[in-house]
Order: sequence, then C-alpha cells, then structure tokens
Amino acid sequence: MMNDLRRIPSIDSLLNSDEAISLIHDYGRDQVLFSLRHVLDELRTRSKLKEDNFSKKFIFEQTKAKLIKVFSPTLISVINATGVILHTNLGRAPLSNETIQSMQTIGSSYNTLEYDLVNGKRGSRSIHAEEILKQLTGAESATIVNNNASAVLLVLSSLANRKKVVISRTQLIEIGGGFRIPDVMKQSGAKLIEIGTTNRVHLRDYEEALQQPAALIMRAHHSNFKITGFTSEPDLKEICDLAHQFGIPVIDDLGSGTLIDTVKFGLTHEPTVFESLNAGVDIVTFSGDKLLGGPQAGIILGRKNLIDKIKKHPLARAIRPDKTCLAGLTSTLIHYLRNEAEIKIPVWQMISKTPKEIFDIANQWKEFLGFGEVTENRSTIGGGSMPGETLPTYVLSLAVKNPDYFLKQARLLNPPIIARIENDQVLLDPRTVFSTQEEQLLIALKSLLPEKFNYTKSE
Repeated sequence: MMNDLRRIPSIDSLLNSDEAISLIHDYGRDQVLFSLRHVLDELRTRSKLKEDNFSKKFIFEQTKAKLIKVFSPTLISVINATGVILHTNLGRAPLSNETIQSMQTIGSSYNTLEYDLVNGKRGSRSIHAEEILKQLTGAESATIVNNNASAVLLVLSSLANRKKVVISRTQLIEIGGGFRIPDVMKQSGAKLIEIGTTNRVHLRDYEEALQQPAALIMRAHHSNFKITGFTSEPDLKEICDLAHQFGIPVIDDLGSGTLIDTVKFGLTHEPTVFESLNAGVDIVTFSGDKLLGGPQAGIILGRKNLIDKIKKHPLARAIRPDKTCLAGLTSTLIHYLRNEAEIKIPVWQMISKTPKEIFDIANQWKEFLGFGEVTENRSTIGGGSMPGETLPTYVLSLAVKNPDYFLKQARLLNPPIIARIENDQVLLDPRTVFSTQEEQLLIALKSLLPEKFNYTKSE
C-alpha cells in the first residue's frame, strides 16, 4: 500500500498542469486546491487502488466532479407538469414578466428603498406598495412583511401581547411546515380564549367570551381543510358588529387573500379581501405568493391607527421585506389596478385556461411523441388554498413499466420534469406547463422513452 501511495502525484505537480490551470480559470485557485486535496485524501484512504487511480486524468475527473457539485445551485427551475397550480414545494406562484422585470431592475441598481427624492433625506420602505393597496382595496392603511405567518405574528405581538384573544376552536388550524395558529398566538404573547367546539361555534359563544376583557377577536380562514357535516359558524359581519359593540378589533387571517371571485372559474367561493374589509374587519392579513400571484410577502391591511402601531413594533424591522420583494409586489398589484390580472399573472392564466385549450395541447404532445393517451382528469389549486377544489383538465397519460423509475429519471434532467403517478400511469398536465417550456419537455420525454422503459404506444 505504501508503494502505491508514492505513485500519487504531488499537489505542486498537479497545480502546474494544464488541466489545473483550466479549472482555476473557471473555479478559482482556492477551490481547485481544496478539491484536489480532498480527492488525494480519498485515494490515500482506499485499501486498494487501480492503476487508473494514479493518473492525472482520473484525479482531475474526480476534482472537476466535486467542483461542479459545489458550484451547482440547489435552487433551480423545473417544469411543473403535476397540474398543481400553487405547488408549495415548487415555489408556489410563478411571477409575471412585468413583475420579474421590476425585481431585476431594482435589484441591479441603486434605488429609493429608503430615500425621499423630494426632501433629499432618508425615507421609509413602508410606503412602497402601500398607496396601491389602499387604492385597490379601500383600506385606510397597509404594511408589508416577509410572509403571512410573520404578518399574523406581528399583528398579535403589536396588539395583543399579554392580552386575551378570542378564537373559535373551528379555526385552530395547522398548515404546512408545522405552522399552528395556537403556537404562533402563544409566541406573540397573546393569551388564547378558545370558544365553541371543533365543528360548531355560535355568536353567543363570542358574546360570552367578551364578558371578560379581551384585546382582539381573531378569525383564521380554513385555507387547507374543510369541516363538513353538522357544522356552523357566525357570519363575519355578525362577529365584527358584536366585537365593535365591545370596542374590540377583529383580525381576519385570510391566508390566500384573493382579489378575484373564484366562482367565475367554476370553483367554490373563496372569501376575498374586499369582503373582509366590507364586513367591518379591522385588520386583514394574507399572502403575496398564493392567489395574489406575486412574490413571497405578508400583507397587512386595515385601520390606520392599528397599522401605525403595528409599524412601530420592534419585530416589524426583523421581518421587513427587501427591495426586490417590494418591487415585485408593486408590479403584481398594478396588474389588478389595470384589470389585467387574468391575462398577465400566471396563476390566473392557469386557473382561467379552458379544458378545450388544455385538450388541444395534450393532443399536440401526443402527436409529437407518438405515444400516450389523452384522458380527462382534474387540476388542483394547491398551496393551502381552496381545499378539495379542482378544475377539469386533460392529461397525457404514459403507460411505462416502472413509473417511479421513469419519474426519477425525469427529475434528473435539465431542467427537471416533475409529474405525478395515478393508477400506475405517468400523468402530465398541460395546465401548469408554460408554452415556453413545451419544446424542452417534449424533447426530454422523447429521450426518456427508449425500449428499456417498455412504454405502451397509442394506436
């Protein structure tokens, strides 16, 4: 073994080679040196070495492989062929071209994030997007944080620390990542006053709870589950009217926060931001990257005196949004001001796509590939929005011998293709595939379907 180790080239000889010079040009000397040493250390710890292990070619192949792995980002674009529009694991809402351009422009230059051009002095980042939100929703004031969970935490911390907050047991929900409404309320310092039962709550339950001093009534929208059967909850306006009789504000956590009525697309009604404000809610919170279709953000709307207090809380600085988020959110909101959300924002483009349009695309895919079957199916909204709600769609169904292995190979492509399996068939839903991705998708699929997969051709 000792004699074998003496045949391993020295670091100096390797660094002076043409191969090393080329790698240093691409990756930098420090990283090349670190990877070379790592490769040589691995060779020295092996019990047996093949003749090829001593060659510079082998050593630099291993070194380059390590460098490529180090320099390859783990956050990359994928083709979403699952039919899940707001796929949380795949980044939720894709952004409009205008939104992307705004974020790129602001991110690549100096900007007025906290600068007042009129006075030539320091300004406030909290003004960005606020005027548009006020104009769009009619709210007295608004502020932005980095996500909706932060928005809820900030509101409760600002308005109910060490104070009682009334909430129905029907709304003590848990969403993705273990985020539980009771936990975040406790973290804020608020004291929970639970009322009603897991399936029913009445207005009298709220009235009884308010006989004792309380800071807030909170409602959390059932964004990712449904309670069915013997159920009841008071109307939101009734809750607000009662709360205001006692001088208590109401916070409504809408989650998805749609500004568009979903009924027009054949879906059940999703409560809108406008409806909450019109019902008399004092503070509304919702996400920027769900049905709004913008970048990740938490939006807080409502009464100016309460928003002013929220803005001044120390936590507000810790969870504030950055310049690119504010630029992107502003651009997304402008789509709504211009009444062009359904034709500009990808989420609404996908929701509004008709089954006929999708059927034609799926058949074009089938014709190009020369195999597969176009079948009826359902697309999902996803992202913790509208539980159980689906849209009619058509999918290209591929009969392959080993669907799991096929999808694994698809995920290793560049860009990766993410699809789903149903009844031992690989399903590809055109609803969530951008037209600009279709050529890549089809060429990649064709490369994955040699005889080894034993696919079943269409007649």
